[in-house]
Amino acid sequence: MSSFLLINGPNLNLLGAREPDVYGATSLPDIENRCRKIATDHGHTLDAFQSNAEHELINRVQQAATDGIDFIVLNPGGFTHTSVALRDALLAVQIPFIEIHLSNTFAREEFRHNSYFSDIARSCLFGFGAYGYELALQAAIKHVEGR
Repeated sequence: MSSFLLINGPNLNLLGAREPDVYGATSLPDIENRCRKIATDHGHTLDAFQSNAEHELINRVQQAATDGIDFIVLNPGGFTHTSVALRDALLAVQIPFIEIHLSNTFAREEFRHNSYFSDIARSCLFGFGAYGYELALQAAIKHVEGR
């Protein structure tokens, strides 16, 4: 059995209500529940964490190493384009992760084209909406089961 961690950054707690034309109508609790079911169906566990505060996300990444987390699925939200500190935390714990975004950030404003995480992520998923979380988790499961 492996342990997975789903981390969501700022404003993702507003999913389902915030700009549904960009981010879809599915709420974050719905996404988390679907992912927990997928993990459980494969004999694994999944913990979910969301924060609007950078330091709380960093603390949770650092705690993941102590908790024995095997793989992280990360949507850093707006910190994608700004957080060297969160990047450094991920490098420090050396837990593989997949970077995910609901929208195709490359089809949006220029500043969204840069990510501080893509080059250190195991993989990246952009633009699949809420379904992207399921795809990312399935890929993470495949990764840990294939080690």
